[in-house]
Amino acid sequence: MRSQDWSASAAADDTFTISARVYYEDTDAAGVVYYANYLRFCERGRTEWLRHLGLEQHDLLHEQAVAFVVRSLEARYHAPARLDDLLCVATHVTGIGRASLDFSQAVLRGEELLFSAHICVASVDTVRGRPIAIPAAFRAVLPEAHVK
Repeated sequence: MRSQDWSASAAADDTFTISARVYYEDTDAAGVVYYANYLRFCERGRTEWLRHLGLEQHDLLHEQAVAFVVRSLEARYHAPARLDDLLCVATHVTGIGRASLDFSQAVLRGEELLFSAHICVASVDTVRGRPIAIPAAFRAVLPEAHVK
């Protein structure tokens, strides 16, 4: 995803954002964010988006034995984040299936796009280890505009 693609899509929708500071633990020896840590920032963005909707993954896991697991992802690294940067993690739902959620996510420093990803998470029965429909009470608060 190019920078202008993210900016154009995010400007006209219901993108959810959180801030994240880059700590020493997030970086390599050169003070640059280690590549895998961008996925951690995205995970926090999706978790906080659910929390914003009034949904707690902890409750879903312990009360219904349902978890969301990453099924697939496509990631692009545009520019490095560095120690002490204040980042914006943007999360946008692009699709809601029977047992999956599709997201477009980005990590920005100000207006500069650093990282972008398309991530699909699947709803899984943690007892059987198999896909399961997103629970009805959970689905009821998801944005209808993105249902497949």
